[in-house]
Amino acid sequence: MTGDKGNKLARALSGEPTNGKLGTDAKLDSGSQKRIGDQLRAMYDELMQQPVPDRFKELLDQLDRKKDGPQ
Repeated sequence: MTGDKGNKLARALSGEPTNGKLGTDAKLDSGSQKRIGDQLRAMYDELMQQPVPDRFKELLDQLDRKKDGPQ
């Protein structure tokens, strides 16, 4: 049975034309969309409040120096 599932997946991923559409058009009501958006904003707002690690700052500085240096 597992082999059959793998074959179906291989056929689905083989490049058969789908006309750019999925089997069903998934839609969310506006309330669900708002809740998801609110949760994503809350998660990323918290992430954006965290300081940038020193190592990332050093790497960015190195990239800036290379970009501004002789070409």
